[in-house]
Amino acid sequence: MELKIEAAAKGIKYKKNKEDRINIFITVLVILGAMLVLFPIFWMIRTSFMTNLEINTYPPALFPKKWLFSNYPEAMKTFKFLLYLKNTLSIVIPAIVGVIVTSCFAAYAFARLDFKFKSFWFSLVIGSMLMPGAITIIPIFIMWSKLGFTNSYVPLIVPAFLGGGAFNIFLIRQFMMTIPKELDEAATIDGAGHLQIIFGILLPLLKPVLISVGLFTFILYWNDLLGPVIYVNDQDKQTISQGLATFKGGFGTNWKSLMAASCLASVPAVILYLFGQKYFIEGIVLTGLKS
Repeated sequence: MELKIEAAAKGIKYKKNKEDRINIFITVLVILGAMLVLFPIFWMIRTSFMTNLEINTYPPALFPKKWLFSNYPEAMKTFKFLLYLKNTLSIVIPAIVGVIVTSCFAAYAFARLDFKFKSFWFSLVIGSMLMPGAITIIPIFIMWSKLGFTNSYVPLIVPAFLGGGAFNIFLIRQFMMTIPKELDEAATIDGAGHLQIIFGILLPLLKPVLISVGLFTFILYWNDLLGPVIYVNDQDKQTISQGLATFKGGFGTNWKSLMAASCLASVPAVILYLFGQKYFIEGIVLTGLKS
């Protein structure tokens, strides 16, 4: 009897030691991954306080010898942050609204409605993610130029209202599938239509995934350089990404000003993420009401 108890105790101890080793291994991997992600951010911040001579010194120093806060006012002389911020938000805010609304409607159709070839159409939507965006740039540009919308934000905003993107539809649809259909059925019995079901019942429950989609859309449009370069010509209409590109010249790059401007351009995205991180994580994990 004692031998059995001793053997069981050894088995439990071995299992616990194995779990501890696995947890330590996972923790080390997470720390290494975090360092890989955070190091470029640290390098950008540290570079923004250096002189160009110090930046180009080899081997590079981990910290600046003297922290030059004057790099930021100097960068602001060239980098019209408030103007670029206003221009970028003029694109980003309508795009977020368009993406959330249209992808929510499309996801509702695939998650709740029954129609012929639904699986086929959903497969086409998902398959569209495999198509490189570069192959549509020229025909879409020709279309907008013939419509007379070049040098405006219209070609950058309108596509957001045309479906919201396959990934966003998939994300919202998967989240919506976790919400019991009994809620819809009860609302239908009470005389509610599709719009009333979406806005009155589903929308409050979809808040985590909608915030996640909003954050993805914000990052996509905030960092977009190709679109504004193609469609926006006037300097007064340039976005933040275009403003950052002005620091790279044919004869060299003003790295200290570029890094200082990059730090300023990162602030809105960081603030937005800090406010929405709880819902962002919940939306990605797809936690919702279970039927």
